Amino acid sequence: MVAAGHLTETPIDSVCSSVIFLRGVRLLAFIGELNGLKIWSTDIGNAYLETYTKEKVHIIASPEFGDREGHVLIISKALYGLHSSGLCWLERLTDVLREMGFFSSHCEKDIWMCDKGDHYECIAVYVDDLMIASKDPDSIIKILIEKY
Repeated sequence: MVAAGHLTETPIDSVCSSVIFLRGVRLLAFIGELNGLKIWSTDIGNAYLETYTKEKVHIIASPEFGDREGHVLIISKALYGLHSSGLCWLERLTDVLREMGFFSSHCEKDIWMCDKGDHYECIAVYVDDLMIASKDPDSIIKILIEKY
């Protein structure tokens, strides 16, 4: 589902999602190559549906909702198209990355790093797309799958 966000009021708070700069992608690729890390990229499917919206949104059920047609339904999940969905997703992803031991880089806030002793694992974030530099990127993906 995609919401008609243009029909809702624009929130006063920031509504931005995370968007890495091209130089950050280049930096991560360089660091990965320099340290012999594997570089993987992935997309988190249905990312916005993994978090709740801060906006108060409802719909009136249409015929495809069967016996609920005509009922007022409250939207609780962040949908593509709502003003605050990008920020809600970013906050959710940030919480998960911090739980995994990652911290945001000072030079590029959308690169997350985790000290593994002999190397740093890095994750670059572009909304719901990730670029992972790690000796074992599969382990990161498995943890993310568990969290989502």
